[in-house]
Amino acid sequence: MPGLNIVLPAMGEGVIEATITKWLVKEGATVSEDDPLVEVATDKVDTEIPAPAGGVITQIIAAEGNVVKVGEPLALLENEAAAKPVDAVKVEKEVERIEETINEVRNEKKEETAISQDIKSRTPSGKFLSPLVRSIASQEGISHEQLDTISGTGMDGRITRDDLLLYLEKRAAAWSEPEPVHSPPLPEPGPKPVQTEGDEVIPMDRVRKLIAEHMVMSKRVSPHVTSFIDADVTKLVTWRNSVKESFLASEGQKLTLTPIFIDAIARTLHDYPMLNISVDGDNIIRKRNVNIGMATALPDGNLIVPVIKNANEKNLTGLARAVNDLADRARKNRLKPDEISGGTFTLTNFGTYNNLSGTPIINQPQAAILGTGAVRKVPAVLETPDGDVIAIRHIMILSLSYDHRVIDGALAGKFLNRLKEILENYSPDLG
Repeated sequence: MPGLNIVLPAMGEGVIEATITKWLVKEGATVSEDDPLVEVATDKVDTEIPAPAGGVITQIIAAEGNVVKVGEPLALLENEAAAKPVDAVKVEKEVERIEETINEVRNEKKEETAISQDIKSRTPSGKFLSPLVRSIASQEGISHEQLDTISGTGMDGRITRDDLLLYLEKRAAAWSEPEPVHSPPLPEPGPKPVQTEGDEVIPMDRVRKLIAEHMVMSKRVSPHVTSFIDADVTKLVTWRNSVKESFLASEGQKLTLTPIFIDAIARTLHDYPMLNISVDGDNIIRKRNVNIGMATALPDGNLIVPVIKNANEKNLTGLARAVNDLADRARKNRLKPDEISGGTFTLTNFGTYNNLSGTPIINQPQAAILGTGAVRKVPAVLETPDGDVIAIRHIMILSLSYDHRVIDGALAGKFLNRLKEILENYSPDLG
């Protein structure tokens, strides 16, 4: 029976390698097409690689813990289909796609390499420094000798981007003067908690560490301000309840509030594009695309933010389909790296767990994030031609956290007020 190489596929913009974390099958196992074979981890996401066809796994080439580049073999699959003539055009296109991904990453690294040329590629003790690490070190004023004090968690003790960011967090939190040359690593920031008998120590997993570092970095980089507004969404809730069964029957999709919120956010960003931005030094980058991330809780308690690309170009049906698909695959750990990157604005729903509101942390390098609270029935004052009356209404609180370096309270207030107007008078585009 002929053999078929299972290779690491192109995994999205900026991803050229992945670490093998766990094989889900053993040599000799019989698999079907699309069966999950192996779990891999990149700097952006953990994901599974499925079987490209049915057959028998005759050899596992990349062992757990190995770092594999895009296009390199992971395993050998014996499969009858491999004996069939190969579609040369498809193979050529796939090779071109992989080469394009690698070339794009190489181009992105040119600037980093130029910045980092004043730092050697290895520390005095021999630790390898990638162009990205050298670029960050140069920008942050970290000496070659100071780099040597950092404990690398990469292969063979390599210092990774995450190692360097953690070092910077510790340095920023230290109360002492800047670290001198040859000084030991900085202590953990903050007071060390006192442990008593019976306390359980739970080590953070890899994803939780990344989330923690990202959150601390965001608060360090952006001066956060949060503004609030409440919205009367009675009409929206009534409309959604009246159409959700017919929507499921006609479109095959559940209609939750999330795609409605995303639709309203996209419309509001069209009116106020200066919230769809990022900061690059002294420059503000106004994003052309409206790519809205939705914070999604995972079964293990961690968090991931899949991104709906070009949300402003989708109607409500398209948004519902995208939301349901991404949320489902997020919980099954089947997202692709490019599906959690490229976001320009983020939505997080506190109301999922019946919370009224919250002060969300900005998802860097974005400049704003919206939190939606629980929709509750409460007594509210309504103005009528015959005078004010008290009625039972569906009310929710919207909270907007924003980077006060580039977004002022007036702009944030106008954004929230416009979003409130759209939600209170929501009319979907189903075409």
